[in-house]
Amino acid sequence: MKKKLLLMFVLFVSIAMLVACGTSETDSSSSDSGNETEDTTEETSGSEGAEESEEASEEASSVAGNTYTVATDSNFQPFEYMNPDTQELEGFDIDLISAVAEEAGFEIEFETMNFDGLLGSMRTGKHDIGIAGISITDERKETIDFSDKYYDSGLILAVPKDSDIESIEDIDGHKVGARQGSTSEQYLQNNTNAEVSAFPEIVTAYMDLEAGRLDAVLYDLPNVQYYIKENASDTLKTVGDVLEGQPYGIAFPKDSELVEPVNEALATIKESGKYAEIYKKWFGTEPPQ
Repeated sequence: MKKKLLLMFVLFVSIAMLVACGTSETDSSSSDSGNETEDTTEETSGSEGAEESEEASEEASSVAGNTYTVATDSNFQPFEYMNPDTQELEGFDIDLISAVAEEAGFEIEFETMNFDGLLGSMRTGKHDIGIAGISITDERKETIDFSDKYYDSGLILAVPKDSDIESIEDIDGHKVGARQGSTSEQYLQNNTNAEVSAFPEIVTAYMDLEAGRLDAVLYDLPNVQYYIKENASDTLKTVGDVLEGQPYGIAFPKDSELVEPVNEALATIKESGKYAEIYKKWFGTEPPQ
């Protein structure tokens, strides 16, 4: 009887010990598993955050260090023109896009062409950037992208000093020159009954006007004023109101990755005073507020 009791006691103790060990291992295993889950979660979360940060950084700097082609004109003073002495491109637009590129961290290479060819180049994506006193219009925005505006302009008539033409209402039936592919050519065709002649280079229109082969020229105000001041102050004048005030913008092919960084750089150089410095260099006054 005593032996049976002893055996039963030993068996009971053994079972109790086994149960205790099993529970301890289970608790330990559960505890270890929980720590591993927490560590993995923290690791994953940290990894995802790092990846998102890296992606954002890559997107912000995707254009930095790259070289982009800039299509421009060589005959639109004072915005862009070829200096006859140095054979280098100069002008307000040239300085502006150079400052924007420097601020955004990319390099640029210029290529000159006729204005209507420039717009076609933006539509086909042949060049990365276009700058040439390009007016932002709803029609153009259907096929190309624009930066924020950087200059406010409009159209003005130039006529000989002894002309009887006093405004746009007087040009019906007259020979009027404009630049090929420009908003001035479009305005004349859509709003007047003038005999319109379109020129690849606007200087040719001014020369024809001085020679008496045209009765008037309609073109962008700053260029008309600049040409008269520099070359024809004794023979030409401006008349009438400024028409179709339209801002200039930097052009890009549709969905270009450059629009946002260029806008950011443009805003920065305006805030820093660099834009005002360039404006005063070419126009002699502070930019309008």
